[in-house]
Amino acid sequence: MSGNQQELPVLVAGGGIGGLAAALALVRQGFNVTVFEQAAEIGEIGAGIQLGPNAFHAFDALGVGDKARSRAVFTDYMVMHDAIDEYQVGKIPTDENFRKRFGNPYAVIHRVDVHLSLLEGAQESGKVEFHTSTRIERVEQDENSVTVYDQNGKAWKGVALIGADGVRSVVRQQYVGDPPRVTGHVVYRSVIDKSEFPKDLQWNAASIWVGPNCHLVHYPLRGGEQYNVVVTFHSRNKEEWGVTEGSREEVQSYFQEICPKARQLIDLPKQWKRWATADREPIGQWTFGRATLLGDAAHPTTQYMAQGACMALEDAVTLGEALRVNNNDWIKALDLYQRSRITRTARIVLSGREMGRIYHAKGVERLVRNSLWKGRTPERFYDAMEWLYGWNVGNCLAQD
Repeated sequence: MSGNQQELPVLVAGGGIGGLAAALALVRQGFNVTVFEQAAEIGEIGAGIQLGPNAFHAFDALGVGDKARSRAVFTDYMVMHDAIDEYQVGKIPTDENFRKRFGNPYAVIHRVDVHLSLLEGAQESGKVEFHTSTRIERVEQDENSVTVYDQNGKAWKGVALIGADGVRSVVRQQYVGDPPRVTGHVVYRSVIDKSEFPKDLQWNAASIWVGPNCHLVHYPLRGGEQYNVVVTFHSRNKEEWGVTEGSREEVQSYFQEICPKARQLIDLPKQWKRWATADREPIGQWTFGRATLLGDAAHPTTQYMAQGACMALEDAVTLGEALRVNNNDWIKALDLYQRSRITRTARIVLSGREMGRIYHAKGVERLVRNSLWKGRTPERFYDAMEWLYGWNVGNCLAQD
């Protein structure tokens, strides 16, 4: 790398979880980083998310493991119930045996707290510069650098560009140009204070109630002082991808068949956020010269595997490792990064679609779903999860 190149920062489009994780990985490789965020502040919206052991391996590799752990709630188990008759479909302990198997815990956390942990790490490094209210609209590059242009026509030059600009990625639109795949599934999310949450559902667990064309999720947040509530249903209407304010009446209309115990969840929130969801078909190339994609920009997925943020964290660590083993040769590193991530993230996208079908089964398919894990031991569950939770910094560059 020439001296001139070394002086140029790495440009990161997007100041969300993926963008900040990328910035941390790049700083650890000796780069200065410039992050562009189109919002007026560096922040995060949303509610709770689930973190598998792979996410904690990534936090540790990025130097913010302690910060993330201090804000997480560590669950005792994951559990699935049938939302019609309360039948327990499956229960997976996330106890000491789980931690020994995968080297890290399973936890739930507010999305804002994940973002804050990464942001603090980036700020403490002293090597990350932030530009808010700045939307990248166009990319140009030559053999040695990348230049991006913002909404005001200002040019910014860097040694490379990481497109971590989310599900509506401008970088992806320029280089790939593929349409989103609107699922027709609508997600409502809310956070409820413990004092208002049903005592008979105050489990220290990632809990899901699965029903015909719908499901409900709940788990504790922030030391158990709040609970995350997420409900999903197949919309009767033609949906357009986006986030709007939710309607209590709409939610109520989709959950007529479910049991009273699960139904409590939709009677709780005074205010909902409504997501009409989409993913994209997996692609075999997301690196273009000195520009690459990361996180939702590279592999937007539905929520059914609870791995969207985890995959962005993994991407960032893998990018850093690819640079390390290639002595910061960007062309070689971005090629290795891409090859190391495409199969795994495509599996998440495709598995998410299939898991959505399993969750929302009805009729005889529901009966088959309810029998799938009958009598399965924790060890057999762990074996089935090895491909997902067995990821770590030591094997992240392994080729499938």
